[in-house]
Amino acid sequence: MSKTFLLAVCCAGLALGGCSLAPEYRRPVAPVPSQWPAAPSGPAAPADAADLKWRDVLTDERLRQVVAKALENNRDLRLAALNVERARGMYGIQRGALYPSVEVQGAGGRQRRSEDLIQPGEPRTVGQYKVDLGIATWELDFFGRIRSLSEQALQEYLATDEARRGAQIALVAEVARTYLTLAADRELLKLAQATLESQQSAYQLVHKRYQVGVATELDLRRAETPLETARGDLARYGQQVAQDRNALDLLVGGPVPEEWLPADLRGVAPPQAVSAGLTSEVLFKRPDIMAAEHRLMGAYASIGAARAALFPRISLTSAVGTANNQLSGLFESGTGTWAFTPQFVMPIFDTRLWAALRVSKTDREIVLTQYEKTIQIAFREVADALAVQGAIDDQVAAQTALAAAVADTYRLATQRYEKGIDSYLGVLDAQRSHFAAQQGLVSLRLAKLSNQVRLYSVLGGGAE
Repeated sequence: MSKTFLLAVCCAGLALGGCSLAPEYRRPVAPVPSQWPAAPSGPAAPADAADLKWRDVLTDERLRQVVAKALENNRDLRLAALNVERARGMYGIQRGALYPSVEVQGAGGRQRRSEDLIQPGEPRTVGQYKVDLGIATWELDFFGRIRSLSEQALQEYLATDEARRGAQIALVAEVARTYLTLAADRELLKLAQATLESQQSAYQLVHKRYQVGVATELDLRRAETPLETARGDLARYGQQVAQDRNALDLLVGGPVPEEWLPADLRGVAPPQAVSAGLTSEVLFKRPDIMAAEHRLMGAYASIGAARAALFPRISLTSAVGTANNQLSGLFESGTGTWAFTPQFVMPIFDTRLWAALRVSKTDREIVLTQYEKTIQIAFREVADALAVQGAIDDQVAAQTALAAAVADTYRLATQRYEKGIDSYLGVLDAQRSHFAAQQGLVSLRLAKLSNQVRLYSVLGGGAE
């Protein structure tokens, strides 16, 4: 068989490989409303989440340092990056099947002949070489089976890369949330310490009044109750702060320096506000939705591969070229032989191939359902974050006013008790309300800052 014919067959295989039996992909209609359920209140945010990087959203410099260290050291993110590398390698393997695998083997040697065995003028030392060029089992992809499998591998790689990006955004949001929680718990710890000191002073005052007969034993016991409660609160918030530190260290992948940590929630610069846009189309920028869509496109390619398997398969099982030559000072013109063995496989009736096609179509429906569910979950997450954003400012304002009113009540109740007008029961009730109001205010401020980070995350904000 001539080399020209072999080259023509190879070129034809590459050219016809562009044929594909995969169904045409069209993005499904999103199973969610096109508009958000409620527009956020307040001034419009400066930019969409997808247009902002995490360093633009997190304005606190110490928090930025913590997040940067987490992105460098976190083991879950490292695993996500390794999965991307693996998917990239699998795509390279699958795509490599489109092209022939060429093998070259060579051998050579020199031989010194006896003078009795050569003619006058011939050299005593001669060289020989042999080169074999082989193509091992190359399938000519006439119906796009290999190309569809390559496309499926490509979409899986792209989906894995989006999953890595999603993991990075989730890590940024979780580190910020844990950091803010630590700041809030440290502020509550300070509040518990101040409350304990206040209760100790109040108990000593009641104890003195009891010793001189002005206060009753009931007043003394009532003053003792909030004192021990404050001790318990102090221990509880101390435990929460320690657990927050442990959680942050785990996310970061090592101990966080104390100078990077917040003293309280008031000292943390608030995150930048982000916009959800006018429609829910922004959801298609989320990494998890993009990953789900890549897997859906991969399912379409899988159907193409299953369809192509029902058609004949042609491959070259042994295309070999051999060249021989003798070396005598300089190379002489060599001789070569070329041969190949084409293999033709025609599936006549193989129920497994038809079953594989049905499975691939069912897989597409499964992936489509997962894709739609991912969109629905994303829509709810954004809608919930917008609902919080629309009401949290009013809640913080109301709680601030309540804390101020309760503080005045506590002060007045204490004065009335010291003057002997009221019993200590009024002071006790006012003190409890005061501490609860302050706790509630810290919790609402934490909820507001955390929701800003959450909104950035659920909108699929930029990770880099």
